[in-house]
Amino acid sequence: MGALVTLDLPADSPMLGLPWIITFGPLGDVDEWEPVVCGPYERPHALALAEAVVAEEQLMAVVEPLLPAINPAEIRGEIAAAQIAAGDEAAQLEESDLYGDFEDTIDEELEAAAERHLHAEPLAQPSEAELRAGFSRIAAKLTGIGK
Repeated sequence: MGALVTLDLPADSPMLGLPWIITFGPLGDVDEWEPVVCGPYERPHALALAEAVVAEEQLMAVVEPLLPAINPAEIRGEIAAAQIAAGDEAAQLEESDLYGDFEDTIDEELEAAAERHLHAEPLAQPSEAELRAGFSRIAAKLTGIGK
């Protein structure tokens, strides 16, 4: 069994309506191969497909929203936000060295999250027809059709 990683979003999050991608990669450091990116999908389809693959394989699947940027300024903004977040994470790790083991805290939080989701039923894998219908809805959103 592999691992599935995704954002835990509130039910009213606007990100839920975005197209989502799945990035499959090795679960450990032993395997070295280029990750495989699939999508875009609607979020429920992405989660179900990722879950079906990692249930049978020792892989990591990251399910995340695809942020459609329409100009270089938006892309630069996303890059800047990612760089700031990485800097903040590095500062937290540095601070944790002074005041305790930050990794233990993260491990405990991950274990608690896993316990909450442990009893959830597996998602039904979407059919090809459902996926194609989802692709059409995503294309309509991205091109502005149906506004």
